[in-house]
Amino acid sequence: MVGAGAAALSLRRPSFGVSPAMLQDGPDFSIVASALRLCAEPAILTTAQGTLLNANAAYRDRFGSAAPGKLAVDEEGAHSIELARSMAVRDGAGCAAGIGTGDGRTSIEVERVGTQGDFLLWRFPRQRSAETQHVISRWLGAQGGESLGQNGVLSALVDRDGAILTCNSAFREQSGLADKADAKFDELIGTDGVHAIVIGGQTVGPLRLIRVPVEAQSGVFAAFLLEHDVVESSSESQHLQELLDVLPIGLALVDRDGRFLTMNQAFRTAAGIKGSTAPSYPSDLVIKDDKAPVADAVRRNARGPAMSGDLAVRLARDPSEPVALTIAGLRGLGEAAVLLLLKDNSEEAKLKRQVAQATKMQVVGQLAGGVAHDFNNILTAIIGHCDLMLMRHTPGDSDYDDIQQIKSNSNRAAGLTRQLLAFSRQQTLRPQVLQLPDVISEVSHLLKRLLGETVELVVKHGRHLGSVRADPGQLEQVIVNLAVNARDAMTSQGGGTLTIQTYPVNADQVAELGSDILPVADYSALSVTDTGCGIAPSVLGKVFEPFFTTKEVGKGTGLGLSTVYGIVKQSGGFIFADSKLGEGTRFVIYLPVHQEEAGAAKARKAPKPKENELWGSGTVLLVEDEPMVRSVAERALTRHGYTVVTADNGEEALELLAGLTDISLLISDVVMPIMDGPTMVREARKTHPNLKILFMSGYAEEQLRNSIDLDGVAFLPKPFSVQELAEAARRVVATK
Repeated sequence: MVGAGAAALSLRRPSFGVSPAMLQDGPDFSIVASALRLCAEPAILTTAQGTLLNANAAYRDRFGSAAPGKLAVDEEGAHSIELARSMAVRDGAGCAAGIGTGDGRTSIEVERVGTQGDFLLWRFPRQRSAETQHVISRWLGAQGGESLGQNGVLSALVDRDGAILTCNSAFREQSGLADKADAKFDELIGTDGVHAIVIGGQTVGPLRLIRVPVEAQSGVFAAFLLEHDVVESSSESQHLQELLDVLPIGLALVDRDGRFLTMNQAFRTAAGIKGSTAPSYPSDLVIKDDKAPVADAVRRNARGPAMSGDLAVRLARDPSEPVALTIAGLRGLGEAAVLLLLKDNSEEAKLKRQVAQATKMQVVGQLAGGVAHDFNNILTAIIGHCDLMLMRHTPGDSDYDDIQQIKSNSNRAAGLTRQLLAFSRQQTLRPQVLQLPDVISEVSHLLKRLLGETVELVVKHGRHLGSVRADPGQLEQVIVNLAVNARDAMTSQGGGTLTIQTYPVNADQVAELGSDILPVADYSALSVTDTGCGIAPSVLGKVFEPFFTTKEVGKGTGLGLSTVYGIVKQSGGFIFADSKLGEGTRFVIYLPVHQEEAGAAKARKAPKPKENELWGSGTVLLVEDEPMVRSVAERALTRHGYTVVTADNGEEALELLAGLTDISLLISDVVMPIMDGPTMVREARKTHPNLKILFMSGYAEEQLRNSIDLDGVAFLPKPFSVQELAEAARRVVATK
């Protein structure tokens, strides 16, 4: 869902004219415009009344600057657009299909958005009937068409010009289509009264032709040719029912009085009809507000001229999801006067919500990562200057405690930026190969103190758990954050039980889950289950968003679960939440089993160097576009014995490098204007192939290594202290 990740940064006038009153306290339209560009299909943002505020390029290319209410070329289309708008304002979402515009027919999906619900997000997806055509075409050309052929039914999909789009092998053989590649359907089929005769070099015999509209607006239909003796030997209604039941699209036939004659199994599934009983009228399938439009459309198609069109309705089984019901008039099929097409789009709607949620999380993550990166530059300067001041003050001085307090608060702020970077999957992790039970054992003593006396902690471990590769410290933070949230949920209930369980999940079990998100592989799973108050369904989809919290003001930052989400995703894992009100909540984390190379040695942590071991010598070229960071880094390196030459961009650094004969180290920021760090290093190594490089960045080392194709470079994450900078410089200079 585009636009959901928009946040207020700076206000800019949108692409289309809007009065100042509309902009006051409104959304950031520059962010809205950026979010709309992520959508490949036409999309716009309007007021609740339909006034156009912003549109993406796809909409402008197709419809120009016309507001939604001006798109329809006929009165019926305008009424459908207004109905979709009013449904969205009233219920939160609405849709319309088959709207005739100057650029052809289109479908519309409308959703109410904004913190006050005072804006509408419009999207114009491709016609659902085109999707139906694709499903029918694929089905007829594969096993479905062959099954019909084995039962004596010739089938083909034909467009409005008579061209055969696809057919089963029985039709191809009987009609001689292989020898007539360019033949049209009408050229292969000749009529003889009520019977159809297939002409394929010779008369095959009488057949009964049944045409089923697939894409009503463009005239695409499915043709089924039944052997005449089969029709004579069996009741027509029974044979037609058997034919309808094998189709993958929901079809139903209605008589002139508006009553159901028959419907196939796909229609029953899509409409939520269970058992052998079925409603008498199509209007019985929809909610009260949609009964009159459905009944009126059926009546007009049954008694008037044969027409077709789509109607946006909400089924009684699921009023929250509007669907498109295709209604087409029929002639020449006995009692059947109207054909209804309905597709079971529950899985499609589920996938659409998942994609929308993932898109929203990605947009918000990019925003959070950018803010954290810029903030890390500021914190680097603050922490660095505090370290330099502490070198001139000793404990007991009047300013010492104040400086320590500033540094302590700066480190707390750095922790917040690490949480934002964790959510955006840009945090610097130090992954190790480990076992989940070992991590839980390390943190269990802390958990018992955090949970208190009213919450019982139960830990269960499964057998044959595979090892995983993750940062143990960050994984402990994941467990603690989930446990603290569970404690708060159970405290309001007077206490409860927190169960932490580990168990293996093999690839076969993952395949049985049928998840569209979880790839089929071997996982080690970690579940955290509480018996608290649970999470409402309307809130469950938002729990991983940053700054979203259900706690009272002052009792939650809204970064706990967003941090959990980011750490799990950056570790290559997946996290799912399931909850029922009054019964509790369960979070399940799937981490892929690590396939360790044979003979791989375990990395050992090097001992921390002493202060007198951090001194060095030689010339260091420091490249940093932020003056405050450049200043503190220059002073820190100078105090540790280095000769420092500074540059504020890549081009200036290359000019300085040309005049330096002996340089020990190049320290550079990664993201800089004019010329970034990696580009500068590639140019520098053309004349200095053995140049040692230390990159500084507020982004994750793993992310940078994936995007930087350079060997022999080291990374120092921001914010860093004076000692950490000296350690990194000494370590890189000492490497051979």
